[in-house]
Amino acid sequence: MLSRQISNWDDAYTNGIHIPDGDRWPQAWEEPAHQFRTQLVAQGRAQLDLAYGDKKRNQLDLFLPEGAPHGLVVFIHGGFWTALDKSYWSHLAAGPLAHGYAVAMPSYTLCPDIRLSGIVDEIACAIAFAASKVDGPLMLTGHSAGGHLAARMACMDAPLPKPVQARIRHVVSISGLHDLRPLIHIPYNDTIRLDEEEAQAQSPALLQPCKNIRLTCWAGAAERAEFLRQNELLANIWIGLGARTLAVTEPDRHHFNIIDGLAEPDHPLTLTLLEN
Repeated sequence: MLSRQISNWDDAYTNGIHIPDGDRWPQAWEEPAHQFRTQLVAQGRAQLDLAYGDKKRNQLDLFLPEGAPHGLVVFIHGGFWTALDKSYWSHLAAGPLAHGYAVAMPSYTLCPDIRLSGIVDEIACAIAFAASKVDGPLMLTGHSAGGHLAARMACMDAPLPKPVQARIRHVVSISGLHDLRPLIHIPYNDTIRLDEEEAQAQSPALLQPCKNIRLTCWAGAAERAEFLRQNELLANIWIGLGARTLAVTEPDRHHFNIIDGLAEPDHPLTLTLLEN
């Protein structure tokens, strides 16, 4: 058996340069997201820029299905907690909407204007606000840093109101970051400002999951090795703590196109997120 050690932490968590035409993203998401929002607004099925808090980026978009919602999906965007906003991902609501679920997509304050623990608090407020608008079961999902935030909401000490947390039926972390300690070593941390104490306090892999929680960790087979390890890690740890878990590696998907399945009603990612 070969011994392995990571010598270049920056490369281990860098995606774009290892993906063909990787510089297309995130711009490649902008136009389909814009077109989708325009369509839903015209149909009277979009409520945009709803304020869930007092800060400038404390806004979310709520997309509604035809007819009364069966429940609520919350999608939390990534960007290493330092970039992007809700406007890039609107088209990913199409899959859940087709099954009758409302979809909320929040923005949040970005580092360095906030600590990671503050983002966790903001996301809890966003989810509680969206849940007050839509009854029924709650499904949380997010991509990369957003996967971390989705999983963080399923921890025993999450800042969610307990009645809202009790509504969570499923958490799907897509290419999520679940043990934050390695990120102390990467250049992004000049902006995130993680220290050992906060990394431990905000890592789902180091925390106790809620009772009876269901967790799916979903990543692409063409992901960087560290993202594949992080994907398996949380599912492996939480099953030992009583959670119902599943780790999925989707063939022929990389860190950016792994989320595309949410835009398709019949894609396994959408069906898994919504299944009972």
